[in-house]
Amino acid sequence: MTTTRLDPAYRAAALATLDDSEVDVLVIGGGITGAGAALDAASRGLSVTLVEARDFAAGTSSRSSKLIHGGLRYLEQLDFALVREALKERGLLLNSLAPHLVRPVSFLYPLQHRVWERAYIGAGIALYDTLGGARSVPMHKHLSRTRALELAPALAEDALTGAIRYYDAQVDDARHTMTVARTAADAGATVLTRTRVTGLLRDGDRVTGAVVEDRETGATHRIRARAVISATGVWTDDMIEMTGVDFPFHVRMSKGVHIMVPRDRLDLDTGLIMRTEKSVLFVIPWAEHWIIGTTDTDWDLDKDHPTATAADVQYILDHVNAVLREPLTRADIVGTYAGLRPLMTGASKETAKLSREHAVAEPAPGLFVIAGGKYTTYRVMAADVVDAAAARLDRPVPPSATDRLPVLGAAGYHEMRDDLAGLAAESGLSTETVERLLGRYGSLVRDLFALIAADPALARPIEGAPHHLAAEAVYAATHEGALHLDDLLTRRTRISIEVSDRGLTAAQDIAQLVAGPLGWDQRRVDTEVNAYFDRVHAELAANQAATDEAANAARLVTAR
Repeated sequence: MTTTRLDPAYRAAALATLDDSEVDVLVIGGGITGAGAALDAASRGLSVTLVEARDFAAGTSSRSSKLIHGGLRYLEQLDFALVREALKERGLLLNSLAPHLVRPVSFLYPLQHRVWERAYIGAGIALYDTLGGARSVPMHKHLSRTRALELAPALAEDALTGAIRYYDAQVDDARHTMTVARTAADAGATVLTRTRVTGLLRDGDRVTGAVVEDRETGATHRIRARAVISATGVWTDDMIEMTGVDFPFHVRMSKGVHIMVPRDRLDLDTGLIMRTEKSVLFVIPWAEHWIIGTTDTDWDLDKDHPTATAADVQYILDHVNAVLREPLTRADIVGTYAGLRPLMTGASKETAKLSREHAVAEPAPGLFVIAGGKYTTYRVMAADVVDAAAARLDRPVPPSATDRLPVLGAAGYHEMRDDLAGLAAESGLSTETVERLLGRYGSLVRDLFALIAADPALARPIEGAPHHLAAEAVYAATHEGALHLDDLLTRRTRISIEVSDRGLTAAQDIAQLVAGPLGWDQRRVDTEVNAYFDRVHAELAANQAATDEAANAARLVTAR
């Protein structure tokens, strides 16, 4: 199967044509909603250009809890429509749209009160299991304390009287977002990272495009469009300022922090979910690690580089340790990350209670803004905003079909998954390695096999990150649009949060691997490595800070 390669040659060719013609739709923002909008519009036959100031998923879409879920806590808020919609999308992603990137995951909900809590929580989870329509994950089960402790020996005996086990789904959010963007490119869209919107083009009151700066060269381009879609998440209010008109809604930022600990540090055969005084805390299985989070606090500082503070980390440790036999310590943590939720302003001043519903508006003729929502419902959000934009075009536009459009790597995945031994023999790799690669690339895994066949040395592990192959770094540069070392270590892989040295050893190896495909000389290699080193040290310093303000200042020392 031949797919569009997002390599430097693609980018150069795309930039060269930006000023030449008018497109139907210009999408601003390369997070999951923007990527989804580009795919939705392109699959309807519209001409589309997507521009992203940094990298695909560089903001919120790479820093989530990595769950595809309906949101149990929204049931308690009686937001049945949102939960039903999200659970329907969960089923689509699991079964047909992205089965290689989205997979079921189980959670144990420890009960701490007898009788009434089991009835109350059990009724909610039973409703959760039925709202989504057709079954896509196993049904929940009620467990005694003895059975719950067999599944989760790490829990203290006095931390529960029993439990309920239920299922949701998880995703590698950054890889999924990038894959949706690649699928949009395969459908005919032009997708460009490191292209920042610096102004809007207008014809009277009407928005007719945007001025963008190529952040790699400093060159400026004028993109004319019949409709402009802003899918900028927590940067939505920046768009408000750029337009000079008042929007019908604003976006408020809530910071969510997660920590990573080694898998062997917690003796669990399932994930956990626990209530906190603010929302919920998850312990989520993640390959060789556990992701533990999240927090939910106001944030009004730098949007590009939110950072975990010492207080954030302590909050997570305190809450998870309250139910563990052996407490976790800071020494167990191999990585942290912080993201910002884009919450539309609502009736409450507490971010945990603000709406996760989404809204579409046309604040100026020709400009369509999508805001709010949650990762799981990105496809619905994208279809809604493209519907609004299409209604203003001068010709009929087909309805959205993305509920039937698998992303790249989905077609043929199940058949390949059933033939691990055959793929291992074909590639010369172990069945364990092939299984892991299938969970990252799906049926596109044969692209990596081809790289290895051409250069067998690419079958070796990356130095300092043995769970990744050298071929994966090269593929990120030749097919997946990675332009900088940070793109590779933070989003194409998760090396930056999955190894104890935050990827400092791997950075040296990866930089040499991608130097050829990206056209780097030794000076550029050194620049990229040094920039990554500076970023890691700035984040570690920020993690020691006591306040958001101090952490923000420490992180911005090396912001780029």
